[in-house]
Amino acid sequence: MNIILLSGGSGRRLWPLSNEIRSKQFIKMFRRADGELESMVQRVYRQITDAVGQDAKITIATSRSQVSAIRNQLPASVRVSVEPARRDTFPAIALACLYLLEEAVEDPSEPVIVCPVDPYVDDDYFTCFLKLAEMTTSDRWRLNLMGVKPTYPSEKYGYLVPEEKDAPMSAVRTYAEKPDLARAEELLTQGALWNCGIFSFRLGYMLEKASELLPCTRYRELFDHYTDCEKISFDYAVGERETSAGVLVYDKNWKDIGSWNTFAEEMHETVIGKGRLDATCEDTNIVNELDIPILAMGLSHVIIAASGDGILVADKHQSSYMKPLVDEIAVGVHYAEKSWGSFTILDTTPGALTIRVVLTPGHRLHYHAHERRSEVWTVTDGKGYVIRDGERIEVGPGSVVELPVGCRHTLVAETELTVTEVQIGRDIDVADKIKYDDPDLK
Repeated sequence: MNIILLSGGSGRRLWPLSNEIRSKQFIKMFRRADGELESMVQRVYRQITDAVGQDAKITIATSRSQVSAIRNQLPASVRVSVEPARRDTFPAIALACLYLLEEAVEDPSEPVIVCPVDPYVDDDYFTCFLKLAEMTTSDRWRLNLMGVKPTYPSEKYGYLVPEEKDAPMSAVRTYAEKPDLARAEELLTQGALWNCGIFSFRLGYMLEKASELLPCTRYRELFDHYTDCEKISFDYAVGERETSAGVLVYDKNWKDIGSWNTFAEEMHETVIGKGRLDATCEDTNIVNELDIPILAMGLSHVIIAASGDGILVADKHQSSYMKPLVDEIAVGVHYAEKSWGSFTILDTTPGALTIRVVLTPGHRLHYHAHERRSEVWTVTDGKGYVIRDGERIEVGPGSVVELPVGCRHTLVAETELTVTEVQIGRDIDVADKIKYDDPDLK
């Protein structure tokens, strides 16, 4: 079974912890049974492999900016289909399916299940994937979906109206776009289900749809011409037009976590990070990534979130409407996970930039040089070595290495390595980097 997880998002819904590089699905805020925190993408991956088995072939369709975070948080066996640009769910799913057909050489008759990467659900939600795969291979319907039994009339979700009301499985009579409240109430009387964005079909099915709706049907060609694709959702391009569609009913807890309000409902503690709520606070949460404490007093129904990108203090309900305001005030990214570890911008002044770099064991930076800035690296924790112009320099806590303009250098971690990097120059720019082949030093 192939499972495609859709990992998109603009990084604004959980600002200031999320940004263009670290979308909400990569924030570690859920407590595992062993007490460690995990992110949405780690939770969903764990639930899928527990429910479906370790043989599940998982591919994540995502933007280039999220690849490093995925590689940092998930096993290397997870495949990644990179979207060159944002073109909504139909082009993303089509590109991922062509990737599976041509790059991974999967059988066109294999069942594929497409799922958003961020549902907050019980483990048995993913057990339903086994039934979806059976529905797909039975060929009763060409397209199969999961629908959630609504708990209230909602204007936030689309709906699937089944032919057979209250049946555990049925043909789909019609799709319904996100309705107003009156229409939602009417749909519930018809037995309508929330559309949770789960699709299942044979891999070759998407090749047919791609030939009908896309400019090309070869993976490399589509990748190269991806920006020519129309921005269109899978629901609109395929689902609403498919005359052979079935739906499997899921009647347990399901939540789309799309804002601080819904996120806070599933947090296992009221405070994450340095913070304190006094006894007069009610239904208030603190999520703090800074090294300074936050004290909240006398607040009700409030979320307080702090990171290097900013500080949010908002009524929980009102936080759902903050995206336009964040677009106006958001500054550059101050924290990001990379395939080799992470970096945090600590301070910015004219002519200098201070960054904390955390390198995971066994990883290294590219061997590179800068034309317009020098750097000073101070190791605060861990063990490793620097290669500077071909010379190997062992480093540990307290080591200071100066890197003049133009020198070639890299950093290699033997244990987790924490380094404070001070960049010095009049024109500090991320683009000021020349990469070289790594030297063959052992």
